[in-house]
Amino acid sequence: MGFKVDGACLNVGFSVMGPIQNNVYIIDDGKTAFVVDPTCDSDAIIDQLGKRKLAAIVLTHRHWDHVGAASALRRKTGAITIATALDAPYIEGARTVPGERHEAPPCAVDHRVSHGDVIQIGDMPWKVIGTPGHTPGGMCLYIDPRFGCNPQGAPLLVSGDTLFYGTIGRTDFYGGDLGQMKQSLKRLAVLRDETIVLPGHGSLTRIGDERQRVFARYADDEPDFGSDDDRIVTV
Repeated sequence: MGFKVDGACLNVGFSVMGPIQNNVYIIDDGKTAFVVDPTCDSDAIIDQLGKRKLAAIVLTHRHWDHVGAASALRRKTGAITIATALDAPYIEGARTVPGERHEAPPCAVDHRVSHGDVIQIGDMPWKVIGTPGHTPGGMCLYIDPRFGCNPQGAPLLVSGDTLFYGTIGRTDFYGGDLGQMKQSLKRLAVLRDETIVLPGHGSLTRIGDERQRVFARYADDEPDFGSDDDRIVTV
């Protein structure tokens, strides 16, 4: 990949791809690899995988710039796709966004998840944090270092277009909602300061760095994380 993330509990690389500079991540634990939000050019992503077998394609939300290469990548690698139940119908093409100027090739969603689920990708258990606000079905994924191949490294948060360096995802698109975004940010604000944030665009950051830049502005300190009916989704 174009860039390597240092100090994380897993191996993380990413490239900046597509017309609006999406971060496309490949994450692995030395045994199992998955891709986050393949915006375009499935062949380039496959080249970046090298000899690693792709187990899964994680789609943090439905927007075209995050799912554009998902269908081709799924077809060429046999990897399964994961998205939320709310955004899956749009990703699959069963529903459309009124007035949407951009369209991505429809992609089947193999596993539909919800807030509080745990996605087991190989030996990596990722907690699903539902983060509506940018889209109704937006999600983030979190993993604790004890489950990584480098347990001395930092926790990881795949944040999609919810949390960026110094700002948040837009809420003025169809389905966006600032009130929901604020509630979503409260779910992220309880994470550990050292957690490395992997956003859908722009520079990487850490939860601790965003306490004053983002959380103090949009979220209070009331915790709302997890679910009473967590389930394991094994892929």
